[in-house]
Amino acid sequence: MKITKATLFIVLIAFLASCGGGSSKKASGTLSGEIKIDGSSTVYPLSEAVSEEYRNEESGVRVTVGESGTGGGFKKFSRGEIDINDASRPITSEEIELCKQGGVEFIELPVAYDGLAVVVSKENDFVDFLTIAELKKLWEPEAQGKIKNWNQVRASFPDQPINLYGAGTASGTYDYFTEAVVGKAKSSRGDYNASEDDNVLVKGVSSDKNALGYFGLAYYENNSDKLKLVPISANGKPGILPSQETVSNGTYTPLSRPEFIYVNAKSADRPEVKSFITFYLENAASLAQEIGSVPLKPEVYKLVQARFDKKVTGSAFGVGRSTIGVNLTEALSSGTK
Repeated sequence: MKITKATLFIVLIAFLASCGGGSSKKASGTLSGEIKIDGSSTVYPLSEAVSEEYRNEESGVRVTVGESGTGGGFKKFSRGEIDINDASRPITSEEIELCKQGGVEFIELPVAYDGLAVVVSKENDFVDFLTIAELKKLWEPEAQGKIKNWNQVRASFPDQPINLYGAGTASGTYDYFTEAVVGKAKSSRGDYNASEDDNVLVKGVSSDKNALGYFGLAYYENNSDKLKLVPISANGKPGILPSQETVSNGTYTPLSRPEFIYVNAKSADRPEVKSFITFYLENAASLAQEIGSVPLKPEVYKLVQARFDKKVTGSAFGVGRSTIGVNLTEALSSGTK
């Protein structure tokens, strides 16, 4: 029988493949299992980005990420339905009590900073900046049914109706914005277009010349071609835009805040969850910049990793403590020494 060069080539390839030399690609990871994440729509882009990268490392681990809002996520978390809750504010005393009732201990981990973006439509040609006092006048409960037109906010604005878009009441963004602007969390007018889904808010504001809304900086970054970012003036200072720099150095105040993930302490004992959280903290800085959030300082990530390694449970912020202007280094150092 005549053996052709083609036949020899096929035999050689088969031999190499049987010896393991046919491919240099190795199956990724050694872990398996499922990790369930839900919560804040603001933290969602970061957790989803981390999850996508982690799947490349550990393809046997199934990671699902939902976005039912910080409050909605904590309800699931307290019932033990999810392993990790994304949160755009610290856990509340009521949520801590729900966790106790559900037998859930938690590890609180800051993962990034966020600046709340105040936005209008690209077609809006009259809003050059807004002050915190003007935002309060617009959003405080007393404004409901009274402040309806732009010229009621500032006399130089046109006599046109204002259509407001903002976070739903189950959102941590809602809690933070109302505290920073109005002075009391959950204190807001109710006659506005509310949603826990920031994509709905983006669509509403971008398609309405007279609209104004607010949500996390990452959603503006991903839709900057459709929206106009509004500089915010506080304490008589010139208006400042949220950016990686102004959020990181604290000059975009008071609308900058830390973002968190809360880990079920029992879940943290599972190898795949432990691996995922370590991967999250190692990659949060680079991925945060990619999606529009602001990374923490390297020394803060070290403190956060130490908090997780030592399984420090409970909140570093105390019941009812505000995160407006908080120093994360000081807050975390006390619990990881």
